[in-house]
Amino acid sequence: MEFMPERLAAARKKLGINKAEAAKLLNMSAMGYGRYERGERTPSYQTVQFIAEKFGVSYEYLTGAKKTSAPDRIVVIKKEDPELFALVDALKDCDEKIFNKVVEYYNKLV
Repeated sequence: MEFMPERLAAARKKLGINKAEAAKLLNMSAMGYGRYERGERTPSYQTVQFIAEKFGVSYEYLTGAKKTSAPDRIVVIKKEDPELFALVDALKDCDEKIFNKVVEYYNKLV
């Protein structure tokens, strides 16, 4: 699998952010980010994983293994979203009956 810069650009555009905002989100220089998007540099496996997480896409999408960008996992950071973190944390240990009720309620909301 090979990193696909055009998919990085597509993921950024889907977020509605410019290259400078993407670089800031990834805590890197705008020049460094631009090199990835132009295909002048190839990010490491860890960097692609980090980008995928921050952009809400899958590693496999950025490397061409999947055509769709939907992520296989979502990271919830307690400091950034304490309520959602608490909900996910509570659900991971609850019994099946309660879990199913929460899922049923969610399905009614969406």
